[in-house]
Amino acid sequence: MFLDSYFAEQNGAYTFTREQASHFAKKVAGDFNPIHDADSKRFCVPGDLLFSVMLAKTGLSQKMRVEFAGMITDGVALAINTKSSNDLSLADEKGKEYLHVLREGEITHNASLIETVTRNYVQFSGKNFPHIMVPLMESKQVMINPARPLVIYESMELEFSRLDLEAPTVELTDSILESDGKRGSVTLAFSFTEHGEVVGEGRKRMLMSGLKPYCQNDIDDLVARFNARKEAYQAA
Repeated sequence: MFLDSYFAEQNGAYTFTREQASHFAKKVAGDFNPIHDADSKRFCVPGDLLFSVMLAKTGLSQKMRVEFAGMITDGVALAINTKSSNDLSLADEKGKEYLHVLREGEITHNASLIETVTRNYVQFSGKNFPHIMVPLMESKQVMINPARPLVIYESMELEFSRLDLEAPTVELTDSILESDGKRGSVTLAFSFTEHGEVVGEGRKRMLMSGLKPYCQNDIDDLVARFNARKEAYQAA
């Protein structure tokens, strides 16, 4: 499984080192958010890594709603808590949930399809900044704090018309930013397409805090720092 190098499994529990989580963010998702750097004081494991492990272990469902509940650091052991066949979560030994999945419809354990869906979705999900986020912020004349940029993954939904698929690709269909003072949310709508046919749709929702009036110079500096970090990582 392509995820094997990004987590450890022992007695049904999954753990993530800082290096594993950071490499997943950068190599698989193309996500260079500083909170996924191995040496970050605010480090957290990418939500998409938790989702990817859950998908690999429990299968891809025709309809899924995934909720992310809190930032998890390295070394915390998570286990799959099965409340019912359609109600699953990843929780620590104290019962605190970090990811909650509600699902309906058919379920497939086709490893090749699950890997393809995972890779394509995660790559789409990880490229929110700057490609999608910057134009959205400019359109609403608000921006995240460039000194402490923080965007939290809240939830995502997937719904497929069928699961007898081979290699569906993902593309953005709509993006919405809503703001209220210093807080805001971004909703991204996307579709899965195979052989020219739309076979699935989804939505991803993120929360933003510490919003400020839009400043092009600050955004340009933030994007430049993002690109420099990406280039330095790729060069290394």
